[in-house]
Amino acid sequence: MIVDTHAHLHSDAFNDDRAAVFTRAQEHGVTCIINVGCDMADSTAALATARTYGGYASVGIHPHEAKDAPDDLEAAFAPFVADEKIVAIGETGLDYYYDHSPRDAQARILRAQLAIARNERLPVIFHQRDAYDDFLAILRREWTNDMRGVIHCFTGDTAQAKIFTEEFGLYLGIGGVYTFKTAQATRDAVAEVGISHIVLETDAPYLAPIPFRGKRNESSYMTHTAERIAQELGRTPSSVIATTTANAKKLFSLP
Repeated sequence: MIVDTHAHLHSDAFNDDRAAVFTRAQEHGVTCIINVGCDMADSTAALATARTYGGYASVGIHPHEAKDAPDDLEAAFAPFVADEKIVAIGETGLDYYYDHSPRDAQARILRAQLAIARNERLPVIFHQRDAYDDFLAILRREWTNDMRGVIHCFTGDTAQAKIFTEEFGLYLGIGGVYTFKTAQATRDAVAEVGISHIVLETDAPYLAPIPFRGKRNESSYMTHTAERIAQELGRTPSSVIATTTANAKKLFSLP
């Protein structure tokens, strides 16, 4: 069993062959996929995809969409968090690379989603890009020891990895970027914190691993990431898959 902890198979990129993508995933051992919501409409589509094809979904407001978030986020999220297919809040966070939403709006919506996650006892899927200092400051104000979460598409360095895993108990979401030539700092970080702190993801249709870089990503490609992690850590691919699957089941309370 391989768990793709972060995908967007409900996106338009899969409209022509969504069923085939899920079939290929199963054929490659990816038996559980979490489709991640980025706004209310997108979260609805993620949930519908989970109901149709299996797996799970999350409900969230991406920092890009923070400016258009519902005024009463708790009320908007209520029907979702009551659904057994919803296993997380997010993705949420801060993105200063694009700044599609004002930074104060991003911070406000991030804090609101953290409050919902605390109240509902759901893990949080985080998106953080070029906003590390502000993101860390919010975590230090809002995080409690009983909360769970993952830094989606972790591409930071060893120092950041140790803060996320040791101070907050967060997991690091590792996907196709790990296989890129330019990702040595991330490989070093994973080697330092160890496999007990990582989960596998794709972010499909984005960020396909080598040898598919530049093509549409899909969950069946996860084995390439697992193989590269195994190579770097001196482990077998099966042990990488077993450990990261156990991590994902614990993080998302999967059966």
